[in-house]
Amino acid sequence: MAVTAEQAGGRLDAVLAKALPAFSRNRIKDLILAGAVAINGQTATEPKTKVKLSDALLLAAPPPEDADPEPENIPLAILYEDDELIVIDKPVGMVVHPAPGSPHGTLVNALLYHCKSSLPGINGVKRPGIVHRLDKDTSGVMVAAKTERAMAHLAAQFADHGRTGPLHRAYTAFAWGQTQQGHGTVDAPLGRDPNNRLRQAVRKDGREAITHYAVEARFGDEGWAVTKIRCELETGRTHQIRVHMAHIGHPLLADPLYATGYATKVNRLPPNLKAIVTGLGRQALHAAELGFEHPVTGDEMFFDAPLPPDLSELAEALEAYNRAHMR
Repeated sequence: MAVTAEQAGGRLDAVLAKALPAFSRNRIKDLILAGAVAINGQTATEPKTKVKLSDALLLAAPPPEDADPEPENIPLAILYEDDELIVIDKPVGMVVHPAPGSPHGTLVNALLYHCKSSLPGINGVKRPGIVHRLDKDTSGVMVAAKTERAMAHLAAQFADHGRTGPLHRAYTAFAWGQTQQGHGTVDAPLGRDPNNRLRQAVRKDGREAITHYAVEARFGDEGWAVTKIRCELETGRTHQIRVHMAHIGHPLLADPLYATGYATKVNRLPPNLKAIVTGLGRQALHAAELGFEHPVTGDEMFFDAPLPPDLSELAEALEAYNRAHMR
C-alpha cells in the first residue's frame, strides 16, 4: 500500500492497523518487530517509525500458527507444581511453543498432556501457559501458568523484569576469552539484524536491553581462555545474553549465530576440551535460577537447576585443566 496524505506523519504500526482491520495493533507491532514489514523495500523493525507521503508499505504476514496444538506425552523434569503453576527444567533441544517448522514436540504440547486441561493463551495466540521463553538450545528453569489469574500475575512480573518486584533470573554462561573486569553491565539496545533475520544485533534504534554479569571462574593458558560467567537480566530480549557477550568481545562457546568468528579458536584447546566444545552443538548457556512471587499466596519462590550433562562435562574438564596446570 502507498501512504496517503492523510496517513503521512503517522506511526507505522498505527497506519497499518487502521488500514488492515483484520490485524490488531498489537499483532501489527509484533509483525514489525519480527521483520515482516518493509518501507520502500527496506525492512522496518521499529513500530513508531513515522511514515512519509507515497511510502510503499509491504506486510508479509506469516501463516497463522496452529490454533490447537495437540497434547503429547513428553516427559517433563518438574521442579514444582501446584494448581496455579508448574516449574520445569527445560532440556536442550525443546522448543517452547509450536511455530512453523516446529509444530510438535514442544513444551506446550507436553504441558497440554501433563495438565490435562486447556491452558490459557496470550493475545489470542495459542501458547498455553507460556509467560516467558528460552531459546530451543538453552536449557534451564522455566515457569508456566495453569490458570488465567496465574498467567496475568506472572506476565506482569516478567514485564516488570524484577525492577519493582521479586522476579529474579540468573544464567550460567561459558564465554571465550577473559573479561577485563570481574563484573560489569552491558547496556546496549537490541533489534533484528537487518542482514540476517535469524540474528539480533546492537542497534541505536533497538529496544532497551541490559545485562549484568559477574565472573565465576577463569580457565585457560596463553593460547586460549574461557570464562565462566553469571548473567542476570534487567530486560528480556531475544538472544540478549548471547548478543551482549559477543558485543563486548566474549561470545559464548559453540554459539552457532554469534561466535562464528571464533571457530578457529577451538583448535587451540587441549584435545579433550576441543572434543567437548565441538560436540556441544549449541550455545553454552543455562538458565540456572528463577525466582518470582507466587500469584496467589504471595510467597517468594526460588528454583535452581544444575548444569545439564553437556555443560557439566565442560565445567569439569575446565576445572581439571586448571588443577593440572596450576603453578
